[in-house]
Amino acid sequence: MTSATDARSIDGPSFEDLPVGLEFDAPAITLTSFHAGFYQSITGDRLRLPLDHALAARVTGEAAPLAHPLLAINVAIGQSTWASQRVKANLAYRGLRLLRPVHLGDTLYTRTRVVGARRNAAKPGRAPTGVVVLEMHTVDQQGRDVMHAWRLPMIPCRTEAQPGAAPGDDLDAVGTNAPREALLAALPRWDVGAIPRPHPAPPHAPAGAHLRIVARDTVTSAPEFVRLTTNMAMAHVDAAMSHAGSRLVYGGHTIAIAFAQVTRALPELITLLAWERCDHVAPVFEEDCLTTEVEVLEREELESGALLKLRATTRAERPGSDAQPVLDWIFHAWTL
Repeated sequence: MTSATDARSIDGPSFEDLPVGLEFDAPAITLTSFHAGFYQSITGDRLRLPLDHALAARVTGEAAPLAHPLLAINVAIGQSTWASQRVKANLAYRGLRLLRPVHLGDTLYTRTRVVGARRNAAKPGRAPTGVVVLEMHTVDQQGRDVMHAWRLPMIPCRTEAQPGAAPGDDLDAVGTNAPREALLAALPRWDVGAIPRPHPAPPHAPAGAHLRIVARDTVTSAPEFVRLTTNMAMAHVDAAMSHAGSRLVYGGHTIAIAFAQVTRALPELITLLAWERCDHVAPVFEEDCLTTEVEVLEREELESGALLKLRATTRAERPGSDAQPVLDWIFHAWTL
């Protein structure tokens, strides 16, 4: 019998265990109505097609209900978290593109590759950390491309940096802007004319429009969302593993609430297409109240609807402190 002192700890990789070129996968996940219902219960999202299965069937021509794009994204991100089990913070996402719609009943497979790494500068009194770049590629059960993205988690190091050691790769160039041609190519071939206009008609949102959503949302069920998406980051379920002494809310949870708030401001949104960048500028904790402002950076009219480039900024309020920015997100969407 192996003694307790001989047991090997399963605690996730350190920065030194994540060399550039390392690849890993994760258990595949079949999206079900349970995933969809749970996602809806924590976000209150008003995107029409995932909510209305009959309308979605008429628009998409598919009998299977449409999954919310952010549900699929969050599941794919959760599948990439073997490398970031000991994460201190997920700093940013770059160049995320949705390559095809996802339906309930689809199975998602994500393979992740380390494509960059850089040690952080040493700071007195702080344990050493580094940032790795994870490139994610998700396909469905037929091998069709679903999503491609990069994310940048900050991981603890086992050892201090050696004097004179190179800090690592230049991470500022990670990810690319979504070219217009790529966005147009990713537009689903849907009959968007079948989507009824909201009533009463919302105000037109031209380029330059700036909208503040007054309604705030309190963050709840944070660990449950982490478990639903098979996210392995310990700081989201164990306060002792968080540098802040409280469980950190998974960044995708914050993004999901921010997008749900955007759907209140822009009720004609059809779907999400891509992220240009998404920066988590401060941590979010359970019971924080989130509020979002959205700016229409660009609007391009198409034969069917319009392309929007949006910037959402989200702030968190908690007892004893003023509201502080927590999310700065530039993304592309399709609208009526």
